[in-house]
Amino acid sequence: MSREAEVRHHADQEVGKSFPEFLEKARVAEAELRRVQAAGASPEELRAAGLVFDAALTDALRAAEAGQRATFGPRAYDDRIRRRKGRATPKGAEWTSEVNRLRTLREENRLTGIARVPRPVTVVVR
Repeated sequence: MSREAEVRHHADQEVGKSFPEFLEKARVAEAELRRVQAAGASPEELRAAGLVFDAALTDALRAAEAGQRATFGPRAYDDRIRRRKGRATPKGAEWTSEVNRLRTLREENRLTGIARVPRPVTVVVR
């Protein structure tokens, strides 16, 4: 096991500890997005709420990925077989399914949740 793997493992452990906070922020952002959608807000407001939700999901996803890597152990940073074995453990499978769920949710939001707003037209006077 390399020194770099140990350092990355400890860093991932620290980031993974903040996962519940990031997940709660994502839940709040999603509730706000759904509220704005139900209120029939303007496209600009829908876009802003969708982008906030996207940023919250991205933070939660990064923390979940760090927690997943930390669960696999420090040897998994250098060895792909260890990563596969780590995914096969109950805790590793739990983290893997959570990461996949968050990725799917983020992609769904990027495809349908972020409203498209036309660009403003600029007039050039000569």
